[in-house]
Amino acid sequence: MSSVNPQTKAWQDISQKHHLAPFSDYKDLRPRIITKAKGVYLWDSEGQKILDGMAGLWCTALGYGREELVEAASRQMRELPFYNTFFKTAHPPVLELARTIAEITPGNLNHLFFTGGGSEGNDTMLRLVRHYWASKGMPEKQIIISRKNAYHGSTVAGASLGGMKPMHEQGGLPIPGIVHIAQPYWFAEGGDLDEETFGIQVADELEKKIQALGENKIAAFIAEPIQGAGGVIVPPASYWPRIREILAKYDILFVADEVICGFGRTGEWFGSDYYGNQPDLMTIAKGLTSGYVPMGGLVVSDKVYQQIKEVGDFNHGFTYSGHPVAAAVALENIRILREENIVETVKTQTAPYFQKRLRELCAHPLVGEVRGVGLLGAIELVKDKASRTRYPEAQAVGMMCREHCFNNGLVMRAVGDTMIIAPPLVISKTEVDELVEKATLCLDLTQKQLGA
Repeated sequence: MSSVNPQTKAWQDISQKHHLAPFSDYKDLRPRIITKAKGVYLWDSEGQKILDGMAGLWCTALGYGREELVEAASRQMRELPFYNTFFKTAHPPVLELARTIAEITPGNLNHLFFTGGGSEGNDTMLRLVRHYWASKGMPEKQIIISRKNAYHGSTVAGASLGGMKPMHEQGGLPIPGIVHIAQPYWFAEGGDLDEETFGIQVADELEKKIQALGENKIAAFIAEPIQGAGGVIVPPASYWPRIREILAKYDILFVADEVICGFGRTGEWFGSDYYGNQPDLMTIAKGLTSGYVPMGGLVVSDKVYQQIKEVGDFNHGFTYSGHPVAAAVALENIRILREENIVETVKTQTAPYFQKRLRELCAHPLVGEVRGVGLLGAIELVKDKASRTRYPEAQAVGMMCREHCFNNGLVMRAVGDTMIIAPPLVISKTEVDELVEKATLCLDLTQKQLGA
């Protein structure tokens, strides 16, 4: 980005000298500086207005500038800005939040362990699952089965649970006791199989892995309902029913990572509701507070809770587990989602319109597939539609498109050559129209740059 604003340059210089940003190449990082936001829009330090098609990082469910969330934080800071939940203590916001989340989670997921975010939630899951089996006299049940290209955070345990090779290449990951099976990514990996056949074939890898390693060694299977950071990978319709059949046959736990899909993103409260899944544990974050303050958690079923409560201390926790300000904001966030019927509006109005408009992009010469659920969408960029052939990796077509988006007032994220979208849940139909119009322009500019 070439800037004309001296203040922008000064901030970029500070970034170069002092700030280590996540998932970044530091050789010449001169970031765009975002200075304010309202509704579904951001403004940068150059005064450009940008439609945030990624809801921050999947999280600003209610959009920016909700004064109710600001007031909730302010009130709590004045009354009790912090106290820990160690040493047999608690406070009203964390208790009320635990009860409130239990009211909206599927099945018998009634117990909450709070964390600072999704990565910590998955670290907690790993320890609690192994503690659960040890407490049942089966300490050998240690292995967690995950999926290739899954994302479960970037702590040591979270990155190990995830299946992203670039993360595993740094830091000696994955740690022992975590294995990965294929992902249900038909567009990239389905070959000549139809989607339904491919879905069953990939799901069957779970059973093969259980049998190969031994049921007596497997602690849990973890999966996102829809793989978010992996590229908004929507499984074939045959996938989750077959997974449920397999899980019903074996004595292992099922963990749903709902960090992205939770709190209305799919048009249901949770992705597990959308697919009819009944997890034993569920990790949450992001939409829990609409991103206004950091908070995550692990939701635990009655079955798991009843077992671990009989065996003494669970020696695990964080200073900020159940932080009162975060809990107060989360409570207000859920209240607004409920009272304004936002999840129902996504399901019946906004998401159908969003998916309809997004699929109009299938006609573009660069687009090989458009897919999505709720307010999640993916656009596959290809060189040849019929064969699903991509451009050479060195051309970085996704990054090319992403730059055109940002320069033309739209945030769309690139995962390889897949453009992904997850706008705030409060986006209007008019704003959806603007998003699709800008996405079309940026696809045209990408095509022109490619000389295609």
